[in-house]
Amino acid sequence: MKIYANESPATIARSGRPWSVLRSLIDPVIIVGTYLGILAFVRKPWAEADFLVILLALVLTYPGKVPFNRFSAHIAFAILSQWFWVLVVLLLFRWAIGTEHAPIFSVWGATAPLVLLGIHWLSPVLAPYLRCFYKQSKVVIVGANEIGWRFFELIRRGEADGQNVIGFFDDREAHRLDLIGPHLLKGRIDEVSGYVKRHGIDVIYIALPMSSQRRVVSLLEQLRETRASIYFIPDIFVADLIQARVDTVGGVPLVSVCDTPFQGMPGAIKRAFDLILTLLALPLLLPVLGLVALLIRLTSPGPVIFKQRRYGLDGREILVWKFRTMKTLEDGDKTYHQVTRDDDRVTPLGRLLRKTSLDELPQLLNVLAGNMSLVGPRPHALAVNEQFRKLIPGYMVRHKVKPGITGWAQVNGCRGGDDLESMRRRTEYDLEYLRSWCLTLDLVIIWKTARLLIVGDEKAY
Repeated sequence: MKIYANESPATIARSGRPWSVLRSLIDPVIIVGTYLGILAFVRKPWAEADFLVILLALVLTYPGKVPFNRFSAHIAFAILSQWFWVLVVLLLFRWAIGTEHAPIFSVWGATAPLVLLGIHWLSPVLAPYLRCFYKQSKVVIVGANEIGWRFFELIRRGEADGQNVIGFFDDREAHRLDLIGPHLLKGRIDEVSGYVKRHGIDVIYIALPMSSQRRVVSLLEQLRETRASIYFIPDIFVADLIQARVDTVGGVPLVSVCDTPFQGMPGAIKRAFDLILTLLALPLLLPVLGLVALLIRLTSPGPVIFKQRRYGLDGREILVWKFRTMKTLEDGDKTYHQVTRDDDRVTPLGRLLRKTSLDELPQLLNVLAGNMSLVGPRPHALAVNEQFRKLIPGYMVRHKVKPGITGWAQVNGCRGGDDLESMRRRTEYDLEYLRSWCLTLDLVIIWKTARLLIVGDEKAY
């Protein structure tokens, strides 16, 4: 289960509850219903191949895990990714489906994802009407603090369908609580057990800080005689969450608060994306690379390629390749002087290359070598890293992923500038990229980068 700091999580898992069963059936039913609708529209009689298609579709899509009370680009990508793999598997069974079903199969393959996207887009409106299918559980939250309030907001927005928060318990008086109103405060923490028994509370969420271990243990002892389900909400918001998620090792629950988004399949998808786009682009760019290399050789003395040591994945040093644009070759390991407008160290051709970002093209070889990505935080000179890692919290977290030729910061106007405020803004965008990564975001960044290459970037010099 993934944890989001500033937005709703994918779901608050409620295994065994009716809503869990209902939600897991929504997508399979939509997919099968679309297929049956197409069959009815063309008035084609049933055949054995139809049963096979429906069976495979149910097996491949059940249980549905996509949220059904909100919609976003990330959810849309999850829907399309799942449908892509469903089609791949079904195409492997095409010999059993038969050629006579090819037209229906093709229409279904194009129509089903559109229906899924449409219904999920409407899900914020449709989800409340499904509440009649499941029992409402009474919920109390112990701890009227920020973490408790955030969790209350998640439940109120429908992320834990079937749950209704009755109120909070806290040892502070109502007038000392900024987050909740007096009507939501039901009593002190030592009164929880009695209240739960009297009012038939079903679920208790304990949102006390980690420093309150003794109070938590005492509270759990008091609640042993109740029938309520009890959950402890760890105070994970004390840290800046980067791809945080809940996992287990040998049955022991773990909360990851800072991790790379490219573990397992996402990492394989990211690498395949880099390789495919790079290999497709290289035949078109080779003449450009050759022409630029020739012009550099003819217009100024020195090597065509400039190599600089920078930090890559996990802070390991890598050699980043660029076309030489300056008269001097600075490695930037001890000191680094940011290029400024009208900098006399930049050659006339180099100024044009930097303005058009053509100087970055050799980094496609870094992408093929696997030490850079097409999209990611831009790598900085070693001296820059050593300077700002001490000044900007979370600066080195940028290195949880491979550096990129372009990034979220660059397409949002944060290119250039080595003052503290510029670097802080760039780091904020880089960390936001780590929190929010999906393949759709990479495509958006590449599209915006291409647009900047055409219209020009005033901060490129």
